[in-house]
Order: sequence, then structure tokens, then C-alpha cells
Amino acid sequence: MPVEPTLPNQPAASPAEPVQDGEKSALSRRGFLRAAGVVGLTGVAASVAACQAAAAPGWSFAAPATPGAPSLAPSVVPSAMASMAPSVAPSVAPSVMPSASATPNMPAGWTEHDIAARDVVRRYIGNLAPAFKDIYGPVAFAKLVDILGAQDGYPQLQLPPAFSQVSQLILNDVIAPLKPETDGEWKVFRLSIDEIVQKIDELKAPVAALGYNKQTPGPTIRVNEGDKVRAIFTNNLKETTGVHFHGVEFENFFMDGVPFVTQKPFAPGESFTYEFTASRAGSLMYHSHHNATDQVGRGLLGAFIVDPKQPTAVDTFDREYTWISNDVLGGFTINGHGFPAVLPIVAAVGEKVRVRYMNEGTMYHPFHSHGYKQTIVARDGYPLGANAYGADTVTVGPGERWDVNIAVDRPGLWAYHCHILPHVEGADGMFGMVNVLIVVPTKADVDAVIQAVASQYTPT
Repeated sequence: MPVEPTLPNQPAASPAEPVQDGEKSALSRRGFLRAAGVVGLTGVAASVAACQAAAAPGWSFAAPATPGAPSLAPSVVPSAMASMAPSVAPSVAPSVMPSASATPNMPAGWTEHDIAARDVVRRYIGNLAPAFKDIYGPVAFAKLVDILGAQDGYPQLQLPPAFSQVSQLILNDVIAPLKPETDGEWKVFRLSIDEIVQKIDELKAPVAALGYNKQTPGPTIRVNEGDKVRAIFTNNLKETTGVHFHGVEFENFFMDGVPFVTQKPFAPGESFTYEFTASRAGSLMYHSHHNATDQVGRGLLGAFIVDPKQPTAVDTFDREYTWISNDVLGGFTINGHGFPAVLPIVAAVGEKVRVRYMNEGTMYHPFHSHGYKQTIVARDGYPLGANAYGADTVTVGPGERWDVNIAVDRPGLWAYHCHILPHVEGADGMFGMVNVLIVVPTKADVDAVIQAVASQYTPT
């Protein structure tokens, strides 16, 4: 389990202080730290709502002269870049942004492919780029300035990163977590099943989709091992459906959620209640099991996580990231989005990150981490124990879940992607199932990135 965060200038919570399960604040273990990746932080002094109203620290994008790397004179850096807080970044419609390919300064030997590939990464980093100066130091920063061609004064530098311009599962889980009601010994979750539109990235037109509680992936349902769970789903679609909790070992097989095997499908306007005991811990899922090729493909999927009653050292980590892959709606996606709109994993040197892979698609995806070993600690929710092993590529088949721990000890920007190359890169650069593990020197650096992202994020 993640460790409890301590806010700066605040005393640590007393172990004796009563806290109702499921009622911890967004900055608790069930909040920011649990959400992990870019939101799994320790030490943010305000809630996400407060971050949204606050400006991020002002950054200077100019880098000092460094041997072998260009320095930016103020004359070639627009004033908006020299000191820019995300809250005052100009609103520029992506459809009218000038293309970097219009510049007459295309480097020798480059083609339009290079320009397009660089544009994608520029969209990914956006106006977070100046933060890297304080995080990685002037020498590394100057190299990044050169790689991104910051001297071009490209418009993406004035825009929020692509991933903060679309709805994100992990951020939504922090801002508005799915909290259960209590009915005696039961934890009661209420979810709707809806027709929605989904933005795969900030530039593409939204696509028709389905979702739970009007989002895809649906909100994470999280309980403790041994909890009695009652999940009530209301069908707002124009078609019938059913819900299966994937990986749960039911005592009552009529709760298994397979229409015409264990139940009749429930029609538009109807609700269906599933009741069961979360008898084993692990990374599980919930999804449609009715016309599933279509309904799951269009977005009826979500994470069901059961925390162990007695966690071991393997289950103690600093940050956590849920990675739900799909390859139907909008192409190749992670948590409903394709690169550059995929939320990065951000961690500080010395931390341990848990990544929970969940494949809700129709294809195998070998997820490869650059620069770091993944220690595989569980498959389909079953701990591997002494059989845990290391790899840099983990192949996740349809319906499978793999839990990995990554111990980060070196800073940097590390690519992290499916290694079936047509799923991640083409003539216009990287797309689809690509992510980045951003390792920064200190937890304070994580906080700075998180605050900047949260201040620009508008949940949908």
C-alpha cells in the first residue's frame, strides 16, 4: 500500500485520530498518493480545487550558455515564455495553432516527419517545459531547449500539456473519487451507464463512446479485502447491458454478470444490483459482458482494486498508476487516451512506483520501460511472492492484469510504451500507447509539476 503523505508545515496525523474508511481527504492515501503517477504526490499543501485557482510558479525559460548547446537570447523568447504561469497562459484553439513545419529554419537533412514528430512532443510537454530548468539543472535544460527547438517560439509552449486538456481517469479519481455509501456491513456503490463523447487527445474531434458515470474508463471502485460490496448500475443507454466483475471469485454465481447465463440483461431505464464479498486482494476489473466486443470496445470498462487485508513489503509503495489499455475506441489508448494526451508517471529519486496493467482490448501489448527494470509482483491479482522477477518488457494479454514495481534511482525523461511499433509510432511521430516516466530529483520537484498540472486541469 502507498504510505500516508504528510503536508508541508503540517503535523503528521496522529495514529489514534479516527478516520472513517472511504472518507479520507483527497490528499490522503486514498487520494493523491493513491492516484499516483502525476498525481501520486507527497506534500501538496492545497487541494486540487485550490491548485486550479492558483497560478503555478513563474518560470524563466532562458538557459545560460552551455558548451555544445545553444543559449536563448531574450530577443528570441517571447515574453509570455520568459515568465509564464499556467493560469495566465493564452487560450489558443488547437485547430488554429500555426504549424512548426511552417518555419523556414528546417534543420539540414530533416523532413516533414521530423517536424511532425517534434510537434507531438512539444504538445506533450507544453508550458511545463520551463520547470525543467530548476528540476534538472541548466546543463540538462539547455539540451532540452535544443532538442525541442525552443528558439522557434512555438505556440505549444504557451499551452497546457495535451494530457491536461482532456479528462483523465487518475485525476478524476482524485478530484471526485467514487465513495461508497454504507448499509450495515455493505459498501454500496452507485454507477450510471451512459452514452458519452470521448476526446482521445486535445486535437482530434471527440468520438461517440460509452462510459460509467459518464467517463471512460469508469471511476475506480476500490475496497478492502473481505468487504461486502453492493454495486448498483442504472442503464441510461438505448440498449441492454450487463456488468461483470472480472477476477472476482463469486460464491453466488448469479452475480457473475453474464446475460443469458447468470442473469437477463437489464434494459434502458432499469437498474441491476450486484452483491458479493471481495474475497481476494488484487488488481481486478469491471466491464460489460453483453455485446462485449462493441460495448467494452466503446468504453464500458473500469478498474476494481481490492487492497490486501495484511499488506506485505511488496504492497508498500510511494506512488501508484493504473494503466488500462484498449485498442478499439479511438485506436490504441492508455486510460482512454493516445499520446500525447496520456498522463505521465512522475516520481522522485528513491521512490517505488506501482503500475497496474489492465488489458481491456483485443490484442496483446508488450509494455517496455526505458531505463528501468519492472519487477513483476502479481499476475491477475495473484501475488508471485518469491517468484517475482525483473523485466523491461511485460506482455499483457486481453483480460490480463500484471502488477509491477519500479524502483527509481536516476532522474530523467524515460519513454514507456507498447513495443508493437505500429501501436506507437508512425509517419507523424509518436501516438497511441506511449507514456513517459518522469523521474525528478526530489519530492518537492514532483509537487511543483503536480501543482502546475492541477492548476490547468478542468475535469469533465
